[in-house]
Amino acid sequence: MRLAGPLRAAVVVLLVGVTWLLASTILRGDSSFVIMRHFFRGPNEEPTPEPKPHRYKCGLSAPCPQKHLAFRLVSGAANVIGPKICLEDKILVSSVKNNVGRGLNIALVNGVSGDLLDIKSFDMWAGDVADLLKFLRPLHEGTLVFVASFDDPATKLNDEARALFEELGSTAVKELGFRDSWVFVGAKGIENKSPFEQRMKNSKSSNKYEGWPESLEMDGCIPLRAPQES
Repeated sequence: MRLAGPLRAAVVVLLVGVTWLLASTILRGDSSFVIMRHFFRGPNEEPTPEPKPHRYKCGLSAPCPQKHLAFRLVSGAANVIGPKICLEDKILVSSVKNNVGRGLNIALVNGVSGDLLDIKSFDMWAGDVADLLKFLRPLHEGTLVFVASFDDPATKLNDEARALFEELGSTAVKELGFRDSWVFVGAKGIENKSPFEQRMKNSKSSNKYEGWPESLEMDGCIPLRAPQES
């Protein structure tokens, strides 16, 4: 009977300790919860690792369906930071690869296999639009065209160049102007207008940078074409 008093005191101390731990967990968040787990965990029990967030191709928020290509386009920022084109988690165009240029940066991709065909940039401020026309005119049916602008994409564009981009599915190229930001994915032989296009107009009242609008970023999944039967 003499042990009843000390036993009662020990129980009270234990309850106070547990109550303090629970209160600390609620008030202080994760760090107190970690302390509590260590308090109750056995000496040989290993901590459970935190799950890592899953990363999808080109930084997309979800995976693309089968027979689709994951892509991300980023236009240049002013005339300082170059554009970027990512396809299937491979960087095709970037300042790091040292293959960007002022004007229009274009990657051509086989629409059936997803293989890269060509990468070129065309200076639309001081260059010759004839080089762009020679590049776009002979495109084969189904070729995918990825475009990201840098600095000025439009000064040298003529009616024929704009018409060629319209045939690839562009709706914005008709109004594309000096130092606009533009990202676009089209295809030779597309039946409808492309759903993958963004344009930010160069406007003194809304420009993010002095003399240039903000950079544009666009991503998505492009369906591959079925091989044509011979």
